[in-house]
Amino acid sequence: MTVALARLGQVAFPTSDVERSEVFYGTALGLRKMYRYGDLTFFDCAGVRLLLEKVHDPATLVPKGILYFAVADIALARKDLASRGVKFNDEIHLIARMPDHDLWMTFFDDPDGNGLALMMEAPKGYQPPRD
Repeated sequence: MTVALARLGQVAFPTSDVERSEVFYGTALGLRKMYRYGDLTFFDCAGVRLLLEKVHDPATLVPKGILYFAVADIALARKDLASRGVKFNDEIHLIARMPDHDLWMTFFDDPDGNGLALMMEAPKGYQPPRD
């Protein structure tokens, strides 16, 4: 029998400060906090749990990977998050022209340097509004 993996159940990011991360993910990003257990805190990302786990020696914290949040309107999402204090690393930019859509992204980091992004699978020819 061959097992085919598909659905993600949980993703983990390290954090040096659980309380600060709870404020960022809960307030700035608006994710629903599920629960906290000691130095572990869990948020719901549309059915995938995000685990933020405290590292006990901040010198060992190494940010890894990027979480990509799919949004319906990347310009609106970016503007809303920026109004809540999220600092973006770049402008909204085209990643790839696909046969049936264009892929747009913009990137930012959490307080520990873990990578985050907004992504939008936009209709062909989409152009984000200029500020």
